[in-house]
Amino acid sequence: MGSEEGENPDSLERFCPTDEEIEKWMCSAFEMARDALENGEVPVGCLMVYKDEVVGRGRNEVNETKNATRHAEMVSLDQVLDWCRHSNLDTKSVCEQTVLYVTVEPCIMCAAALRLVNIPVVAYGCRNERFGGCGSVLDISSADLPHTGTTFKCVSGHRAEEAIEMLKTFYKQENPNAPKPKPRKD
Repeated sequence: MGSEEGENPDSLERFCPTDEEIEKWMCSAFEMARDALENGEVPVGCLMVYKDEVVGRGRNEVNETKNATRHAEMVSLDQVLDWCRHSNLDTKSVCEQTVLYVTVEPCIMCAAALRLVNIPVVAYGCRNERFGGCGSVLDISSADLPHTGTTFKCVSGHRAEEAIEMLKTFYKQENPNAPKPKPRKD
């Protein structure tokens, strides 16, 4: 993993979660994903954890809000930013010590946002073969992208099969919020 702006690559190791921490926080992320599925959303759930405290939690809200940016990571990131403002804490300092736990690899948009706010570690379940920003489609997490925040470490594969099954369940059902197909004009 590369470093930027004088960052010490070894400093990330202190934020790398143990298997026990991943299990603990991913259980809650999967609860959020199940809630998303029950509410007609793509089943993605996540938590942002700062010093063993959940400071942001989210699940997809795209269909409910009709807003394509309301991915789980963006919802939880909003909560982190609000928490920092209300707690009078430096957002950059908090984000640099926060770990994201998410059931599915962040998409390109979310990976870019996580990089911009300097999240050091992302632990995720299954790969996102269509939109993944941590290596499946693009590797926003470790690419050499000047002036775009810092790279982050990814820990992947935790309960991946379970995340995939939840996604399959969602895509098998009718999505009432999907746009109506338009016939092609020749």
